[in-house]
Amino acid sequence: MSFDIFKTCASGMYAQKTKMDTIAANMANINTTRKDDGSIGPYIKKTVTFRAIYDNQTTPRNDIAFPSGNNQVRFNNENGDLLLQGGISYDQNKISKGVEVQCIEESKNPYKTVYDPSHPDADEEGFVILPNINIVEEMVNMIQASKAYEASATIAETTKNMISTALKI
Repeated sequence: MSFDIFKTCASGMYAQKTKMDTIAANMANINTTRKDDGSIGPYIKKTVTFRAIYDNQTTPRNDIAFPSGNNQVRFNNENGDLLLQGGISYDQNKISKGVEVQCIEESKNPYKTVYDPSHPDADEEGFVILPNINIVEEMVNMIQASKAYEASATIAETTKNMISTALKI
């Protein structure tokens, strides 16, 4: 019996926890105008990117047929790839064993300028440079990460219950 499902769930939970921690840091620093060393400069928003973890195991599945249509997966027998409408391809000969954090990137558009002459870090014209963080967007991302974490935990719990029930037979 293989318990790879628990490793897969754990990798997803760890990745989502990392994403939630990063989002929490973004939200906590939404008005930060100073760097760690005390110099003037806003916090830079960070985003987490994931990637699938593969091993060398291959299991070709030429018998699978998926419905075609907009935003649906379809099977392409010509080259053996699973395709998502829009050109994203998946190698059917690789089995994902989980997910990992590929990188935590800083925003490419990290700043916004706000007119607030009473702010202690305002320039001579009264403008303050703030992090370009949208609290609504961050909350949506936090909810999504939380739900994904919860889904992985539910899969692990359900698998545990199934194994436990099977052992009672």
